Amino acid sequence: MGDDIRRNMALFPIGIVMKLTDLSARQIRYYEQHHLIVPARTSGNQRLFSFNDVERLLEIKALIEKGVNIAGIKQVMNPVTKESEEATVLTPDTESKRREMSESQLRRLLKQELISAKRPGQVSLIQGELSRFFNK
Repeated sequence: MGDDIRRNMALFPIGIVMKLTDLSARQIRYYEQHHLIVPARTSGNQRLFSFNDVERLLEIKALIEKGVNIAGIKQVMNPVTKESEEATVLTPDTESKRREMSESQLRRLLKQELISAKRPGQVSLIQGELSRFFNK
């Protein structure tokens, strides 16, 4: 499975994303409403987020903490549409793979994400945030 597909694969329900980002459900829905993230929806209308969504939420959180308002964030980060490459995908194939994943497999996938940096020698924002789950 390609890295782009894996990073856009819908894996995390909103409860997990709340724990990973320390954002409330209301904040996450607000950023979705402003098209800063586009999580996939299941047939039951449940939001499922990808690694890219979590990383964008962490970037948004960092900008908010620096005092940037939502208009400034929209200028810094391009809004995401459902048709864009950054949108979270939920195809029948990825949905079946997601359902088959056990919690240990998901932890392993998260750990791989932490280990493989986007740019050699640099740590991505998501790595610092996700690493706290593996220091136990």
